[in-house]
Amino acid sequence: MPLLDNKSALIVGIANERSYAWHITQALLAHGCRCAFTHLPGEKNERRTRRAIEALGVTNPLLFPMDASSDADVDAAATRFAERFDRMDVLVHSIAFADREFLAPGRFIDTPRAAFAQALDISAYTLLAITRRCRELLARAAPAGGASVLAMSYYGGEKVVPGYNVMGVAKAALECTARYLAWELGPHKIRVNVISGGYLRTLASSAVGGTDEMERHSAERAPLRRAVEGADVGKTAVYLASDLASGVTGETIYVDCGVSTLGV
Repeated sequence: MPLLDNKSALIVGIANERSYAWHITQALLAHGCRCAFTHLPGEKNERRTRRAIEALGVTNPLLFPMDASSDADVDAAATRFAERFDRMDVLVHSIAFADREFLAPGRFIDTPRAAFAQALDISAYTLLAITRRCRELLARAAPAGGASVLAMSYYGGEKVVPGYNVMGVAKAALECTARYLAWELGPHKIRVNVISGGYLRTLASSAVGGTDEMERHSAERAPLRRAVEGADVGKTAVYLASDLASGVTGETIYVDCGVSTLGV
């Protein structure tokens, strides 16, 4: 039997076929999970996300708009999900944003208040907001083994990665948010974990200055002597979403071919 047979998931964050959320979805589907999806508001964003989902072999996907910075949109998305599924076994949070003008080496000190607040809101607070709104749906998964909330981070949330700047601060906040959620939601058999994926060339990572150096460093210096692949993160997501990780919560798990273990 597939590891995620009869489980249902809400995927937040597929932008295209290169995004981590896409690779996670691919792995979840392969293990029997049923998925619903959100996209950023607007016809162009809907077409792009729909095209990426259909590339996974999903026809007529349950896909609806959601601006995660809008409580009304988050409420509407949870309602749409509940119209199709009686519970939410898996919630994947794979969204982040920061003004790219300040994502360059030497520009962190120039980050204005508004850009700082926006980065933390969209990249970190939305995990709390979406989980809160989906809490009842997630709690309904308890008899089936409990629910799993997954968020995506990067090593720049723990150590300085020049150019990652305010996004690093936001990722640190995201990881801490996940730990507090894990503590509060644990009695309801809801587990909350973070996957810290290695550098992957995506729409989001392209906004960060110095990415060519990050990519080169990962491939040359990683203990596995290669850069991380989307499938690596997808496999870890399946583990965390399944009963194999029944005792794992509040953790940040690095899937970066060992880059985070290096001192230099």
